[in-house]
Amino acid sequence: MSGSLPFYQKHHRHYDRGYRNKEMASKMSQYQSSSSSSSRYFAGSSTSATSSSSSRGLKVSSHSGLEESRLSPIPKRTKPTYLAVDKENQIIGYVVPIFRGSQEFATGFSDTGESRVRDMARRDLFSSGLEMERSEQISRKQAMRESADRISLSKRIHEHEEHFKRMNEDSLMHPPEFVIKPRSHTVWEKQCVRLHCTVSGWPDPRVVWYKNNVAIDPMANPGKYKLESRYSVHSLDINRCDFDDTAQYRVSAMNSKGELSAFASIVVKRFKGEVDEFLPAPRHGPVSEYGITFQTHIVDKFGVSFGREGETMSLGCTVVIYPSLHLYQPEVQWYKDDVLLSPSKWYQMRWSGDRATLTLTHLNKEDEGLYTLRVTTKSGYETYSSYVFVRDSDAEVEGAPGAPLDVRCLDANKDYIIVTWKQPAVDGGNSIMGYFVDRCEVGTNHWIQCNDTPVKFARFPVTGLVEGRSYFFRVRAVNNSGMSHPSRVSEPVAAMDPADRARLRGTSAPWTGQIIVTEEEPAEGIVPGRPLELQVTEATKNYVVLSWKPPGEKGLEGVMYYVEKCVSGTDSWQRVNTEIPVKSPRFALFDLAEGKSYSFRVRCCNPAGVGEPSDPTEATTVGDKLDIPSAPSKVVPTRNTDTSVVVSWAASSDAKELVGYYIEGSIVGSNVWEPCNNKPVNVTRFICHGLMTGEKYVFRVRAVNAAGLSQFSPESEPVEVKAAIGGGIPHASPAPPYGISVLECVRDSMVLGWKQPSFIGGADITGYFVDYREVIDGVPEKWHEANIKAVSERAYRVSDLMENRKYQFQVRAANMAGVGIPSLASDTFLCEEWTIAVPGPPHDLQVREVRNDSLVLLWKPPVYQGRDPVNGFYIDIKEADAPEEAWRGVNNKAREKTYMKITNLKEGEVYIFRVRAQNKAGVGKTSDVTEPVSAVTKPGTKEIVVDVDDDGIISLNFECCDLTPDSKFVWSKNYEEITDPSRLTMETKGNKSKAVFNTPGEEDIGIYSCIVTHTDGASSSYDLSEEELKRLLEVSHDHKFPIIPLKSQLAVELLEKGRVRFWLQAEKISADGKVDYVFNENLISQGEKYKMNFDKSTGVIEMIMESLTPADEGTFTFQLKDGKATNQSSLVLIGNVFKELQKESEFQRKEWFRKQGPHFIEYLSYEVTPECCVVLKCKVGNVKKETSALWYKDGREIKADEHLSFTEGVLKLEIAQCDSPADTPDCDVTWRRIKISKRDSGVYEVVLKDDRGKDTSTLNLTDQGFKDLMNEVFSFIANSSTPLKITSTDEGIRLYTFVNFYNDLLQVTWHYKESAIAFSDRIKSGVVGEQLWLQITEPTEKDTGKYAIEFHDGKGGLRRTVELSGQAFDDAFAEFQRLKAAAVAERGRARVAGGLPDVVTIQEGKALNLTCNISGDPVPKVTWLKNDREITSDDHCILKFESGKFASFTITAVNTSDTGKYSILVKNKYGTESGDFTLETTEGTPDLGVTSYWTDADGNVVFGPNTPKEKRKESMAKAAKMKEDKKERKSEGSEEQKNEIKVDAAAETKASDSKQTGDVKKDSADQSETSERPADTTEEPEPEAETTQPK
Repeated sequence: MSGSLPFYQKHHRHYDRGYRNKEMASKMSQYQSSSSSSSRYFAGSSTSATSSSSSRGLKVSSHSGLEESRLSPIPKRTKPTYLAVDKENQIIGYVVPIFRGSQEFATGFSDTGESRVRDMARRDLFSSGLEMERSEQISRKQAMRESADRISLSKRIHEHEEHFKRMNEDSLMHPPEFVIKPRSHTVWEKQCVRLHCTVSGWPDPRVVWYKNNVAIDPMANPGKYKLESRYSVHSLDINRCDFDDTAQYRVSAMNSKGELSAFASIVVKRFKGEVDEFLPAPRHGPVSEYGITFQTHIVDKFGVSFGREGETMSLGCTVVIYPSLHLYQPEVQWYKDDVLLSPSKWYQMRWSGDRATLTLTHLNKEDEGLYTLRVTTKSGYETYSSYVFVRDSDAEVEGAPGAPLDVRCLDANKDYIIVTWKQPAVDGGNSIMGYFVDRCEVGTNHWIQCNDTPVKFARFPVTGLVEGRSYFFRVRAVNNSGMSHPSRVSEPVAAMDPADRARLRGTSAPWTGQIIVTEEEPAEGIVPGRPLELQVTEATKNYVVLSWKPPGEKGLEGVMYYVEKCVSGTDSWQRVNTEIPVKSPRFALFDLAEGKSYSFRVRCCNPAGVGEPSDPTEATTVGDKLDIPSAPSKVVPTRNTDTSVVVSWAASSDAKELVGYYIEGSIVGSNVWEPCNNKPVNVTRFICHGLMTGEKYVFRVRAVNAAGLSQFSPESEPVEVKAAIGGGIPHASPAPPYGISVLECVRDSMVLGWKQPSFIGGADITGYFVDYREVIDGVPEKWHEANIKAVSERAYRVSDLMENRKYQFQVRAANMAGVGIPSLASDTFLCEEWTIAVPGPPHDLQVREVRNDSLVLLWKPPVYQGRDPVNGFYIDIKEADAPEEAWRGVNNKAREKTYMKITNLKEGEVYIFRVRAQNKAGVGKTSDVTEPVSAVTKPGTKEIVVDVDDDGIISLNFECCDLTPDSKFVWSKNYEEITDPSRLTMETKGNKSKAVFNTPGEEDIGIYSCIVTHTDGASSSYDLSEEELKRLLEVSHDHKFPIIPLKSQLAVELLEKGRVRFWLQAEKISADGKVDYVFNENLISQGEKYKMNFDKSTGVIEMIMESLTPADEGTFTFQLKDGKATNQSSLVLIGNVFKELQKESEFQRKEWFRKQGPHFIEYLSYEVTPECCVVLKCKVGNVKKETSALWYKDGREIKADEHLSFTEGVLKLEIAQCDSPADTPDCDVTWRRIKISKRDSGVYEVVLKDDRGKDTSTLNLTDQGFKDLMNEVFSFIANSSTPLKITSTDEGIRLYTFVNFYNDLLQVTWHYKESAIAFSDRIKSGVVGEQLWLQITEPTEKDTGKYAIEFHDGKGGLRRTVELSGQAFDDAFAEFQRLKAAAVAERGRARVAGGLPDVVTIQEGKALNLTCNISGDPVPKVTWLKNDREITSDDHCILKFESGKFASFTITAVNTSDTGKYSILVKNKYGTESGDFTLETTEGTPDLGVTSYWTDADGNVVFGPNTPKEKRKESMAKAAKMKEDKKERKSEGSEEQKNEIKVDAAAETKASDSKQTGDVKKDSADQSETSERPADTTEEPEPEAETTQPK
């Protein structure tokens, strides 16, 4: 780089880097060395331009005619064109319309044809039109014949060549060869240039054009490049050349036989103005500059300058050129904002031989900008730039705005001129109301105001001009305080049609060797046709501009136009210009109603009449279509120098026709804003100069277009004004890069990669420069520059190398402070094409997000892909101090992405990494290893935090505590820097940066990372997964549309006295919370009907209504609002819901009144006690001593205990079965009984009453009510049942269970193998006491299986089961056999059935006859004993045994000797039994002949008629005692049996089957399966009197 420039100048478009290519520099020196070469250049350029213009028809280049006039009065060749005009439609030459057919005819003239054209041109100047037309017709015919002959001949030659090639193809095949190579060109800026060449070869070569070894794609730059190939001639057209087109161009031709390239250079040179107005003057006098290299230095430079409007300012620099040659004059040029300046009344330029001066004679805001001095010699050029600021002059009225600027005239026509301007930066503190446009006719000093009311739009069509006269224009701004100074006047412009202006100026055009041939003469008497392509080109609320094209047919001379308008929706067309027709095909309409829609049409007219109207336009609404731009954003100030700050900002979104931006600055705390620029800048970065060192400033920006100025952007963060670059370091340029390696190598180029310098200087690296040199036999040659423009990537392809040659490379880094020193020379690399199948090494490895146990490794894919594309990467890791054998892979499967998070690192360990690429052929070379990285989390390291603010905006936030003044936050997605602001908006304030999601969606899923530059690797990342995005969107929705959380929704409840309470509760609500109560979309308020209450401490909101009426049916809503948060809850009360609520409310109201007296708290119900008793109960309240309770059944009063039980307010009545009191009036009624039957069903009622009122409760225990009651009783019985047991009897096997209670209505079902048992004589069931049994008589093996008893309770029932099989059956069956045998023996045993008294007292002489029953099988043997001695029958004691059943004992006449103990002994094989009695004798009484005895139930004699009273009492007492003892023995036996059963039941396992199955059919009490209940009471027989006949 030649010369030192302030760093900020490189950020402006005017900045030019020196030509780094010596070949280009030599081209420029050749141009300057010889005037003859200039002449040749212009001749060639003119020929080229003329040739290109001929293909375009009516237009030629703006300088072709003038150039040719200077070079030769008669051109060698005349091209067929029409009127030649420049950009301002001025005639610069005349051309002849030879033939309007195809270009092919127009370009094929011979020399003879050219002579005829010249003759015809001369004749045209002096002969009549008839002769000219006849000559033109003859020339056309001749040209057509000659052209047709040439086409026919060419066709035959081509067919012959093609035939020959097909017949002898192999012998003609040869590699490409350049017959004509492209030649180099030096051209002016904005000129067109063509490179062309002729290539031979067979097969036809494929031709590709390259610029700096990059293939040219015309589609990538539409309109810039044009490629043509015709008949082996190939050309490249470059349109409107600029500095970037200065390059080396290569054309490559390739076919199957080989490849060949040719080179040409293009140097683009800047010029002073248009080519046709100014050309470099040839040098005068001898100059000995050949072979000399000039060194140019610009010293004594002008700095940043400040001035005011109206002042004069001079800018100057001293230029030192070494060596100094006499009479050698460098080319000195001045530029403003990249535009070459020419001397004028505003600019005066002076060159004194060593000092260049530019004087601004009268400063205006238009003069503000970047001024550049450029000094050019044959060895190159040197530039210097600095900024000039122009402030507004003091206003005449305090508070008046600044003057507008940059007044221009556009679209000048006969009828109007559109004037445009730019709004000022200073509005005086009040908004600008609008602008006034003034005009002044050239040659006068009289200014006329063009508009009566100020216009806000910075564009205005001025009408009422005199055709043909020229005008100046100026603009003034106005606000409430007053009028501004007028702007600088515009350039003069004439009010005339552009074609008229060209014709007028063309009358004095110099002779160019070309002839003017006008269009056809107008046809007289023809009415013109319709105008074409009518359209609205501009529409504001003040005016509408129409444009159209004249009709296409003849007769256009003298055509004028009438414009008509029509309000949309109507058919009424009004002519706008009724008096004077419009001459121009454009027209501006005023006085249109704003907001209305109009359609327009145009008619042509001439002396022959008015033509048909054009097609109407679409409906156009009158109003400003251009909107004021939106405010810029993200204003970021950056320290620059000790008096300047670099301010950057984000452009206005969707701004149309943007003019630029104004920047304002303010010292923090002053609240005084000063403009930093008074001329809009159209970039988003600006250097604000003239600031006070050490002060802190804030900045704001606003955009401007023709519609007005936008709102100001948000203020920036404060920034302190002090120097930023270097930070006190003497050398602020970067350190040299290192680690240069080859990434790819082909035959003539190599791709290099290198590592970033360890020290980047005082600013970010802006690019790199690569140098190379050839090494021959180990000796390096001179260094050559590989790239002119800095490359931003750390990889670059060095082209134009020689195959199989060795090279070394060095790299230099550059930043805003300059270019650093070069790196050490790289290793020597051989330039040979890589042919390996595997890919090359990845490069540019970077380590980020280093933590104690992880880090992120990034890399770039290899430049050399190998035979196939790269499909993955492998990462290797190794401890830094470990041997090479310690390398190990991180991933076993190839990774497609170019980044990876490496985990499971050991804290404090130092690692190095490398990467390998893979394709189908295999794994390629390893990359260079990274620098050693220690796995340690640096103190103060922060992580990215995701946040959702109150507006629902999702953002990623990163904070860095180690910022430097030059640090920047760089956000990336998937580790690629985010440059598209459509998805994310980045904001940075202080040491915090935020990335805001604009419209979060699935396309935002990925890994987001942020790295802070100029720090020690501060970085972090955040993985936004699909699940996390879904969660964030839900949170965002909740924040964007906040809802007051509710603990409970709107509910309704009934209060005391039947009042209705609507209520809800919010979780949290502030003191500012409000509630609206809505009923059927109507607000309701506090009143007699509604009572509202809002407890903000608890969040309870309630509304109470005394009662509900039919009018209250509808929807109730509570609407809550607390700041931004809202919520509402509704309750719909319609239809049955409302009716039920209203009914319940009325019921509660009545209940309240009911409870004012004695009342039932709990109504009458029943309860089955654990004792299986049914108790009716109710709970009463508000009773007193006088309160009475009456019980009724079926409407009939029943008696209960005299003292009602009011314990705890509960009344009870135990249901009992008894006869009606009317049936047994004399008995005491006992209402408690163990059993309940159908007789107890009925309607029970309790009545409470006293002097305060009465209350009634009723319980219906009929039908279903009684069934439900009994089912509950049955459930108690079933649950009290014991597990099913097995026992044996002498008849068979019995299954049984005990219940605590039993009722005759209980229904049970016995099951055998899941089937109900059909009872028979063999299988019976029954009930004995509380025992339910199933008797299987004479069981067999067929009776084995599972048995169950099922209790029916109306619900699920209860089932008890037992398994009668196996050992259980065998044991039971054996016991049955034993008992059966025992029963048989018992039944056959000899027995004394009765008839013998215990004591017989008889008088002496009486006869005694005793008979007893004897049983036994076989018939027992009877023996009588007296005093234990056997007696035999005789006359005195007669013993008889009759019929085997009756044994009699008779004493014919009792005497005292008969007194004693007598016994009867009966005996058979089954046993023996005896019966005893005692005989007592007394002294006799008169014998009546018969003695009677009383016997007991067993046949014993108790007493007789003659028994003494004492004895009788004793005998009766003794008999009673014997009876009681017998009952006790019987009872004890029963208790022992029960106890045995209970013990067995307790020992039985609880696994008995208690499954309840099915519903039980409620059979009537007389079903066949009903258990047979034997009588459990026997009536004692009356004593029988035995009569004994004495002997």
